[in-house]
Amino acid sequence: MTDVEFPTSLGTSQADRITLLGHDLTSELVGQVSFGELAFWLVALRRPTPDELRVFEAVLVALADHGYTPSALAARLTYTGAPESVQGAVAAGLLGGGSRFLGVTEDCAAFLAEALSWVAPQVPASDAEYDELARRAIRAARERGSYVPGLGHPVHKDGDPRTPVIIRLADEAGLRGPHLRLFEAVGRVAPDELGRRLPLNGAGVCGAALADLGLPLETLRGFALLARTAGLVGHLAEEMRRPIGMQVYEVVDRNAVYVPPED
Repeated sequence: MTDVEFPTSLGTSQADRITLLGHDLTSELVGQVSFGELAFWLVALRRPTPDELRVFEAVLVALADHGYTPSALAARLTYTGAPESVQGAVAAGLLGGGSRFLGVTEDCAAFLAEALSWVAPQVPASDAEYDELARRAIRAARERGSYVPGLGHPVHKDGDPRTPVIIRLADEAGLRGPHLRLFEAVGRVAPDELGRRLPLNGAGVCGAALADLGLPLETLRGFALLARTAGLVGHLAEEMRRPIGMQVYEVVDRNAVYVPPED
């Protein structure tokens, strides 16, 4: 069927060359473009500026690993059961990227973008206006029975160390835009609105920073997973060198307590 076409703006291959994003892969990209730059370019279909790349790669580094998270444990335990399937172990770790881990990056960006849409095409002109918009967003979330993404962390109770660094880097690059400013406002007004103090977490600030880069909101979870893939491969390499998966399994198994089902 020679009349069928499947258009793509990404990559194509011929017998003697590979073309990616309109450039010859081997002569124009390999060795000349970083992986982070390429990842941005593949999604945005434009090459990032040096400042954009600095913030983007900072986000990838910030999300790469956070210790023995559920995703890391899922990858390690899957490898314990199927050491011949590294791809399965990586996939197992990525499948848990949802509303509590990793997925918060996209969820927070969407939450902020929705609030900003209420005042579009304008953006708040002062911290006071951002604070008022943040209050509206938090109240709307509570009214519909949903949580405010980007608030709270199971470990960093008094402040996520990643948050101020990402904000500072974006500010230095001239990329501290409306999503980040609204995210900061959420942190300022949340204690009064929620009755308790919760830190602005790293996944949330990364989502705000990516949104300010103009990347499609629907792709942001993919970038969080891209970053975490590097961390998961690191965990699997460590599991090969110094395994803990069987020990984790045995601790849980030996401490399992049978509870009769309720009638």
